[in-house]
Amino acid sequence: MVNRVFDLASISASVVETAGASAPEPPRLDPIQLVLGASIPVKGVLVILVFFSVMCWFVIGMKLLHLGRARSEAELFLKAYDKARSFEEVARAASERSMAPQARIFATAYNELLRMTGGRLGTLDDATAMRLNAVVRRATIYEMAHLESWMALLGTIGSTSPFIGLFGTVYGIMDAFLSIGNQQSANLPVVAPKIAEALIATGVGLVAAIPAVMAYNYFARRIGEVADGFDAFGDEVVARAKLGGV
Repeated sequence: MVNRVFDLASISASVVETAGASAPEPPRLDPIQLVLGASIPVKGVLVILVFFSVMCWFVIGMKLLHLGRARSEAELFLKAYDKARSFEEVARAASERSMAPQARIFATAYNELLRMTGGRLGTLDDATAMRLNAVVRRATIYEMAHLESWMALLGTIGSTSPFIGLFGTVYGIMDAFLSIGNQQSANLPVVAPKIAEALIATGVGLVAAIPAVMAYNYFARRIGEVADGFDAFGDEVVARAKLGGV
């Protein structure tokens, strides 16, 4: 009798083990597989957003180098400008610090001054001073545009990426409802992949947009700091030119 009880217990245990071994494991959602198996419109959205993200980080790197170099070169040039006793010395410093925006503004003004005076620097009359002031203003506008290069791209990426990702989300959810209607089933395995790929599109859109917006605000502030002294510097160049460049 005892042996029979042990036999029944062992049989029951083996049946439970066999049932557990034969039960299929629930499928796991892999983000990479979801992206690879996504619908064509969602894949197109993801490709656009990834391209935007790559461009965003490329522009961020280039602007960091550009503004850092411009600011350091400007500081060195302005020190040389303050120490120079004549425009000839300033011109030599400008040629050595050509990465400084102020140096390029001065070089433009100095070349125009030499052209108007025939290379003979001296006190300027009002008409010549007005002409020189206009040249300096134009050079200042050009340097501002140069500092702000690629900023429009950052603004575009930051403002449009969330909406592009939202389009992918809307299409993915719509595709999920179409799958429910076609298969007449609202089971999780039917709708989960579609909704998951839709949310991935939203996430990628935010990944592209957030750094672009933050970088745009940061660079706008840095550009403002560099460009704050442009007008004052231009006025000083014109005033110094009226005195013969001394």
